[in-house]
Amino acid sequence: MLSAAHDILTKQDSKNSTASASDKLAVDSSNSSGYDCSPVTTGAVLLADILPTLIIKLFAPFVIHKVPYGFRVLFCVAMAAMSFLLVSLSSAVWISIVGVIFASISSGLGELSFLSLSVFFDRKVLEGWGSGTGGAGVAGAFLYSGLIQAGLSPRITLLIMLVVPLAMLVSYFGLLSPVPSLPQWRRSEAENAAVDSEEREWLMDESEDEEEEEEEETTAPDGIVFPLNVTEDRTMGPVTPREKLYVVKGLVRFVAPLGLVYFAEYFINQGLMELLFFHNFFLSHAAQYRWYQTIYQFGVLVSRSSLCCIKFRRVWIFSLLQVVNAVFLLFAVRFQFLPSAWIVFAIILYEGLLGGAAYVNTFYFISKETESRYREFAMATASVGDSLGIAVAGLVAFPVHKYFCSL
Repeated sequence: MLSAAHDILTKQDSKNSTASASDKLAVDSSNSSGYDCSPVTTGAVLLADILPTLIIKLFAPFVIHKVPYGFRVLFCVAMAAMSFLLVSLSSAVWISIVGVIFASISSGLGELSFLSLSVFFDRKVLEGWGSGTGGAGVAGAFLYSGLIQAGLSPRITLLIMLVVPLAMLVSYFGLLSPVPSLPQWRRSEAENAAVDSEEREWLMDESEDEEEEEEEETTAPDGIVFPLNVTEDRTMGPVTPREKLYVVKGLVRFVAPLGLVYFAEYFINQGLMELLFFHNFFLSHAAQYRWYQTIYQFGVLVSRSSLCCIKFRRVWIFSLLQVVNAVFLLFAVRFQFLPSAWIVFAIILYEGLLGGAAYVNTFYFISKETESRYREFAMATASVGDSLGIAVAGLVAFPVHKYFCSL
């Protein structure tokens, strides 16, 4: 949906070619800005894409445990299918935005559900989660950009994307081998089995070096202790509201740096990318924007797949580097000193590497440093970090777009 943001706002219909939307925008635009601005920033699509996700991630972790995973997945599939249908068949931008909102609901509920689901398996499954989410971003952006470049209309391309929710349905119910304690369709076994101590023992065998560091306990900076060596009786029963608040306080040290990384990178993606347009380049404005998104997702894929090779505990370093990235590109947009889109492609690849590394390392160390009793709740709750940063980036994109387009 974010790769399609420029096309959604220019509202190409199915008979228009790839280049025609960009050319039509350049001809019809009434503003005198040198930035080839669309009437509405792509940040509008970003907000529609992230605000429902943010609301879900803020509140769902406290109640979603009452809904078995099978029902959650069915709902996510239905929302995803509806989103592609609405955006592809709509005749007005506002209907397309509603479709993006449906995609956001599917994405938000899906992410926190599958992160929670990961605690029912060996911690190495997080490596697969990192590679899978990175690969999904590349596949979606590359297929959209590639099919448009090949001559298909955005409408037909989005209808082809209906294969995505179908694949999700088949992969979850046909390929995944759930453990017996997984609350698939009923809640009766979930309260006691969700964090069953015997199954969680798998998670303690992974890395000898890291196990020695955490053998006794992990203490958060605010004094909250999450013991790692727990007795069986402490892993039984539902997590109380008081315990959930303690866990949330302990997660701040993870969520804050992650949110800052995602604020900086989505400020670039939806606030600056559409303004980084090079006239003397073989790609049109719309095509440049689509390939910016695709290259970013490729960087995310590479770094999210790096967990098997290297792990970074100090995620704040990625936050700092990403903010430097955003400031540099902000000046590049203002003073237009970059000579070629190829340089922007390289910077955006680097941006994706930083964002993907911050994401996968954050959730790896949350999984490692949180007591097994609280791990399912913690993984779902921490997913709000990236969404919060993205939402703020979407809000900031509006005044930035207005400022540059008035120049």
